[in-house]
Amino acid sequence: MTGPGSVDLLHQHSLADVLRGHAGSRPGDTAAVCGDVRLSYAALDERVNRLAHALLAAGTGGGDRLLWVGQNCHRLLEGLLAAAKVGAVFCPVNWRQSADELAFVVEDADPAVVFWQEAEIGPVAREVRDRGLSKARWIQHDGEDEGGYEAFLSDDATEPAVAVAETEAVLMMYTAAFTGSPNGALLSHRALVTQGAFVAQMMGITADYTYLNCGPLFHVATFMTTLGTLVSGGTNVFTPRVDAEELCRLIDGERCTGAFVMPPTMDQIIELNTDGRFDLKSLRTFPGKPEWTAMVTVDDSPWGRKPAGYGQTEVMGMGTFNALGPSLGTHGRPPAFLRIGIMDPDGTVLGPGETGEIVVRGPTVMNGYHNRPELNAERQAGGWHHTNDLGRLEEDGSLSFVGPRTRLIKSAAENIYPIEVENCLKAHPAVADAAVIGVPDPTWTQNVKAVVVLRAGQSATAEDLVEHCRERIASYKKPKSVEFVDELPKAGWAVDYDALDARFGGGGYPGAGAFHVEKD
Repeated sequence: MTGPGSVDLLHQHSLADVLRGHAGSRPGDTAAVCGDVRLSYAALDERVNRLAHALLAAGTGGGDRLLWVGQNCHRLLEGLLAAAKVGAVFCPVNWRQSADELAFVVEDADPAVVFWQEAEIGPVAREVRDRGLSKARWIQHDGEDEGGYEAFLSDDATEPAVAVAETEAVLMMYTAAFTGSPNGALLSHRALVTQGAFVAQMMGITADYTYLNCGPLFHVATFMTTLGTLVSGGTNVFTPRVDAEELCRLIDGERCTGAFVMPPTMDQIIELNTDGRFDLKSLRTFPGKPEWTAMVTVDDSPWGRKPAGYGQTEVMGMGTFNALGPSLGTHGRPPAFLRIGIMDPDGTVLGPGETGEIVVRGPTVMNGYHNRPELNAERQAGGWHHTNDLGRLEEDGSLSFVGPRTRLIKSAAENIYPIEVENCLKAHPAVADAAVIGVPDPTWTQNVKAVVVLRAGQSATAEDLVEHCRERIASYKKPKSVEFVDELPKAGWAVDYDALDARFGGGGYPGAGAFHVEKD
């Protein structure tokens, strides 16, 4: 029996327990590689304990948020695992944001600690820190002085005496701004461990797997494989960001078996490695151009043969998998631990072949959004997670994604919601109205095009509006082109985006939250 507020340890297995288990059963196996740093699972566990004790000494625990404002690094993994041990919530933040965007996240999350990075993003981080928006202690993870990460670590490497339930949140990931501002999705220990174990099964990840963390870890699409590797006792290799030559060096030197590589980077690697000076055959990945396929090993795992499916951050990445076929639907089936349904606007469950909102329930669904009680009530109505995406269940029970309830623009790996860019454009004093569409791009999937109505008597050039956006939102969200019109077409009260697409060449929209793998 357990008393009020206690944790039934007999039936718990948190993310911290995963690390504890590996430290005991495979202490000498390599857990993480980052530059000159190589950590066994025993050494990683010791460093995580030292960070956990430092956090506890600073009064941090019990649901407090820890923000990571930095690029990929072994310390990011340590921060997540230390949060797991003290009951805190770790949040990797998009390091490419503008100061205003980062300031919103800091004020919204109200963190106890912010781990920040000077290299490349220091000016933005320091500007936000100096605004004094929260009570947070700011710790420079790549600094060596008294305010740095290594100096912050405790000398105590013993196991912290903190009981944490697997249903508690441990990871917070901000979604793209589909409502005009981002929301922090709270994901539990159970969600991470369950999804990590299943993703490992789908991707063929075992203890001998080495994953190159080169994609942004503030994206759940990259993080899923990081977790799959951790849960399986494999090796996570970290590099700050995508650089084709460094990726080649690490794949060759560390014999990486997996990596998050987008098509433009594949092309760069093909050009860079035409002389074959890097041996990339250890990399198991998707086929592509003949030159690429000849360099790598084609992935024959279930995921490699039938990748992708339907998902979103709020369901820990994936809700259905194409690998769970055969299926009539375009987006596969849910794993056994999830239920998928289709509902009409009144909350009625619809039958096969009927289109409605996709709803999900199960252990990998988020606990809710941080500090969004009204939105949580809406998105969790009736005991289901309401995805805001449309789909249908086919006669065989598989899912076909139909389209988002709000449009999504995809530029490489980045999700861009038109409403965020539109709000930014409308903040310009010369803009009376604006709409944003996506236009196909052969390299980046889509580019952002703005269609703008100017105020009477006001003037602004396309360059003026692009620069206006560049200064206020992340650069990848800014319009690549601007069209000026006298008025926006309307369908009733709403903007007729289909008419704008037809007139200005819009198209190529992906499924909202659905991960698609580009193939040549």
